[in-house]
Amino acid sequence: MQYASFAGFIKTVLIILLVYFGLKFLFRLLKPYILKFVMKQVNQKMGERFQQQTGFNPFEQKETHSTKVNKENKKEKVGEYIEYEEID
Repeated sequence: MQYASFAGFIKTVLIILLVYFGLKFLFRLLKPYILKFVMKQVNQKMGERFQQQTGFNPFEQKETHSTKVNKENKKEKVGEYIEYEEID
């Protein structure tokens, strides 16, 4: 009959803790990139569903006829200029 040694038990526990904290640290470093990727995927899926339901594509180029309004630099007469004097 074999018995587990105390040193082997401690070694196993330390390896488990090292793997746990290593993965936790690695996840903290990669979390922004993972969230960015997931949000991009969700955005694409939502856009596809919206387009299927409504038939509207916001990225589709439509021909628009725009006219430019030429604004003339007009000076409007606001009122006459009044100069005030200081009274001592």
